[in-house]
Amino acid sequence: MTDVVVPRAEDFDDIAGLLALAFHGGLDPELLEVERGIFEPERGLLVRDGTTAVAHAAAFTRELGVPGASVPAAHVTMVSVAPTHRRRGLLTTLMRRQLREIRDAGREPIAVLWASEGRIYPRFGYGLAAQRLSVSCDTTELRLPEPASAAGTLRLDRPAARQDELARLYDRVRADRPGWSNRDERWWRYVVADVKSLRAGATERRVLLHEGPAGLDGYALFRTKDEWDRGGPRGEVRVDEVVAENPDAYLALWRLLLTIDLTRKLSAPLAVDEPLLWLVNEPRRLGAQLTDGLWVRVVDLPAALAARRYATDLDVVLDVTDELLPENAGRWRLVGDPSRATCAATTEPAQLACDVRALGELYLGGTGLGALAAAGRVRELVPGTLAAAGPAFGWHRAPAPMEVF
Repeated sequence: MTDVVVPRAEDFDDIAGLLALAFHGGLDPELLEVERGIFEPERGLLVRDGTTAVAHAAAFTRELGVPGASVPAAHVTMVSVAPTHRRRGLLTTLMRRQLREIRDAGREPIAVLWASEGRIYPRFGYGLAAQRLSVSCDTTELRLPEPASAAGTLRLDRPAARQDELARLYDRVRADRPGWSNRDERWWRYVVADVKSLRAGATERRVLLHEGPAGLDGYALFRTKDEWDRGGPRGEVRVDEVVAENPDAYLALWRLLLTIDLTRKLSAPLAVDEPLLWLVNEPRRLGAQLTDGLWVRVVDLPAALAARRYATDLDVVLDVTDELLPENAGRWRLVGDPSRATCAATTEPAQLACDVRALGELYLGGTGLGALAAAGRVRELVPGTLAAAGPAFGWHRAPAPMEVF
């Protein structure tokens, strides 16, 4: 039973059954077909007890937007252990082997995931790199400013009918947004799929399009849910994602989403620096709640730190510990600026000391170096280093976890 094997395509149904058991879900045939389209069996690790799948972990082959770049990243997913086989070390075995295989393959300097529980993955070196806001609000008292001009046009359509246009716009906006993953044809088919079992009583998914003078420059994916009470309509707008290339498109999309007839509520995931927070007349009414989003694991330290860019000039020597991937341990000199970066082993005295988890927390630019130092996660060995190096690890846009994979 402890043998770990690479699954085959035909193992998908057994793995789906394990995931449904672990996450207390069902097995909807329509959803399974959609998910089968993005399954990469060659990147999975599977444990069986006899013929029964009891543990599994996998990864998707994608890129992740990071400060100033897009980096190949193992998108870790489908991690589960059967309730009957917990406390046997299966998760530890799978996570350690997966990290080793990612490192040895040499293609992806980082791994990234969404955590079902935040306490699970820090022990494998993952750090909380990006948070997001979850909004659930009453829209009746929210107001947005009037648009500066009426140059744009809003239209409604089915997402699948506009997939190619959405993909082109998404790619343009993604170039400046840490935390967004690339989407190839397979992933766009997955994103625009409208599985009935996921509607939770709401309508089919619709796309709201904003067309400016140069063409499509914004879209929103959303559903609506009908609801009435003794006082009248209480419908809800459920927003999945809003992508806008300029402030005019952004404002126009949100003005409509917040004022759809017969609706009084709206729910949506937002970035922590979401412009909506500075546009509404009463931001408290958004009811925003901060939650964890993306967790990053630095797998190849010098490649990872050299792949991203830095907000200001940076020249610092780091002393890093990594119990699972000892190749990352030691002293590293990191030199970077907004246009380039290098990272190489050094014998120079260290100025900052931390573990590899802290580097994951810093990696997307959403966690302050000073905050980690105040938490005892980073130690300043040379006075003044925190003040000098801290601004460099930030970025002009906060990381925005938008898509759960």
